[in-house]
Amino acid sequence: MAAEADIGIARKARVLSLVIDNPAQRNALRPEFSQALARELRLASDDDAIGAVVISGAGPHFCAGGDLGTLYETRRTQPRQHHYDRISKLNELVRALRQCAKPVIAAVEGHAAGAGFSIALSCDLIVAAEDAQFTMAYVKVGLNPDGNGSYSLARALPPQIAAELAMTGTAVAASRLAALGVVNRIAPKGKAVDEALDWAGQLASGATQAIGRIKRLLNEAHTNDYSRHLERERESFVEALHGPEAAEGIGAFLEKRHAKFHG
Repeated sequence: MAAEADIGIARKARVLSLVIDNPAQRNALRPEFSQALARELRLASDDDAIGAVVISGAGPHFCAGGDLGTLYETRRTQPRQHHYDRISKLNELVRALRQCAKPVIAAVEGHAAGAGFSIALSCDLIVAAEDAQFTMAYVKVGLNPDGNGSYSLARALPPQIAAELAMTGTAVAASRLAALGVVNRIAPKGKAVDEALDWAGQLASGATQAIGRIKRLLNEAHTNDYSRHLERERESFVEALHGPEAAEGIGAFLEKRHAKFHG
C-alpha cells in the first residue's frame, strides 16, 4: 500500500482503497489529509480502470473529526482567514466525494465523530460495524457542523432527528442509523472494510458509466426543478443508450447471458 500525507492508497482489481492513517489520534483530520483524499478522488473519477472507491480509517476507528488540540492553539495564534482556509480544504474533500463519477463507500469501524461523520454522510453508501457509533459532536465543544454535516443530516433525516443529532451531539448507533436508512449495511465488528471492499468489487464490475450518470442525477435532483430534471434524465438516458454499456447490457439480456461490462 502506498502512502501520501498519511493516506494509505491501495488498488485491488477495479477498487481503490483510501485509508486515513492517523490511528494514534483516532484518525483525526488534518488539512493535508483532506487535500490528499480529494486529489485521489479526482484522479479516480477520471480513471477508467477504477470502478469504485472505499474510504476507511486505520485501526479501530473511522475518523474522530478535526484535531481539537491544533484548533485550540491556532484560535489564539492565527487570524480567522487561517481557519477559513482550513475548512476550505475539508470542503474540497466533500465536494470531491460528491463529484467523483465512481461510487464511494464509507467503511466505518469504531467512531465517526464530527467531520468524520460529515465525511461518511458525503459518501454514496455506508457500511458500518455493528458496534460503530456516529456523533455530530461539534456542539459538545461549542461549535456547529462543517464539511457538509448539517446539509447531509437535513437531507437524510426527518427534521426532529436531524436536530437531535446536531443539537445534542449524542452518539447514535449504527443500528439506529440503519433503521433510519442512513447506513446501508451492518457488518460484524472488524469486518466493515471487508464488506465494503466486497460490495465495491461488485459495483466496479457493473455498468460504472451508468452508475456515474445515476450519481449525478441523484445529486442534481436536489437542485433541479421538475421539468429540468426530466430533461436531464432524458439527455442521460439517450447518451447511455448509444454507449457501449447499453450495447452490452441489452445484448446480454436478449441473449440470456450475464453482461460483461469490463475486460
